[in-house]
Amino acid sequence: MIMIRRAVPQDAEQIESLYEQLERDAVTYQPQHFVISPAGARSEQLLSMIGSETQTMFAAEEDGEVVGFAHVVLHMAKAFSCLKPQSNIYLQDLVVAPEYRGKGIGTLLLNAAKEYGRENGAEFFRTQVFPMNADGLRFYRRNGFEVTMLTIECPL
Repeated sequence: MIMIRRAVPQDAEQIESLYEQLERDAVTYQPQHFVISPAGARSEQLLSMIGSETQTMFAAEEDGEVVGFAHVVLHMAKAFSCLKPQSNIYLQDLVVAPEYRGKGIGTLLLNAAKEYGRENGAEFFRTQVFPMNADGLRFYRRNGFEVTMLTIECPL
């Protein structure tokens, strides 16, 4: 049975392994922006966010094994006169091990993140997905997300 909980330092090695898959996908989609992290770098980042007041990581565990995670960042309202004073949560990363996909684990992780947002007074939940990641787009739409803005860029 899958259990969703906050990540702890002892999860670092398993989460590091999951991040490798996420980073391989990112390099495939946008090699101009992404590289594979050096060994141990993601574990250090996990340790720095545990206990943070503005971010957290949820782990999906089955039989003592971390099979997925969601990294969520709390963004407070920006002080610009044209913006409504709304805080939000941002899904920095979400990954489920390939052999566990399609079993609702991603949705459980998103639901934990949504609850974290509500507990912290966030008005909405935001993330990004690669436009060519059709499975990811379907997943997020099934979970209540919709396109509200497009990111565009050009090289300099």
